[in-house]
Amino acid sequence: MPQLDGKIAIVTGSTAGMGARTAEALALAGAHVVVSGRNTERGAAVVEDIQAKGGRAEFVAADVVREEDVARLVEGTVERHGRLDAAFNNAGGGGAFGPIDKVPREAYDAVLAVNLTGTFLCLKYEVAAMKAAGGGSIVNNASTAGVQGTAFGLAAYTAAKHGVVGLTKAAALEAGPAGVRVNALITGPVDTADFRKRVEGQPGAVERAGAGTALGRICTEDEVAAAVAFLAGDESSFVTGSFLGLDGGMTAGVTAGMMQRPGKG
Repeated sequence: MPQLDGKIAIVTGSTAGMGARTAEALALAGAHVVVSGRNTERGAAVVEDIQAKGGRAEFVAADVVREEDVARLVEGTVERHGRLDAAFNNAGGGGAFGPIDKVPREAYDAVLAVNLTGTFLCLKYEVAAMKAAGGGSIVNNASTAGVQGTAFGLAAYTAAKHGVVGLTKAAALEAGPAGVRVNALITGPVDTADFRKRVEGQPGAVERAGAGTALGRICTEDEVAAAVAFLAGDESSFVTGSFLGLDGGMTAGVTAGMMQRPGKG
């Protein structure tokens, strides 16, 4: 794990799952981590767990779709700690599932708000803070849905994550001269408690998801955390505007496992 001694980092959407695991990994690598999300009780539990393991962390409640929350999160971090060195913009989610001709406008707007507008607002304040500090590293969670479409009723989510890819490129080019790096993760299915809950009652769902990768399995929370730590640290100092695939080869093409599924020719 890269050494992040003395760095100040924010992780949004970190009250559970890969966000919580990443916050812990950054803290145990030496960073002071600001855990953030909407659920105060879960956020406090994540901080308590990190501190019990010897890491430094605090919780700030924030909803990334509310600009005043994001401003308070980032500007408050700078006020308390003097700067911001790294950020993982992980907050997001689905919610508008179904054929594009059946998705309600309100559901579409909600998905774009949390995934795309929320990432934009985080970038807006994080880039400003890092410019003032002379540099930093931002990682956006873009998903495989940011670089390819699916036929699984995820049109709104796909549109939002494609937007995150575009934001990452634009922010990297704009902020690079100020020493601010911006990259994104292209994550496929990640083995989180939420993922397991969503496929509960579907025998073999985890295995089928793994069959869509060249490696025959899905990503782990630890693998996400390691990727963010690498991009946040000095070891990746010449990496910006890039997209790190944590998809096991899903976006490389059709895997043998997919061809072997029933109904595949």
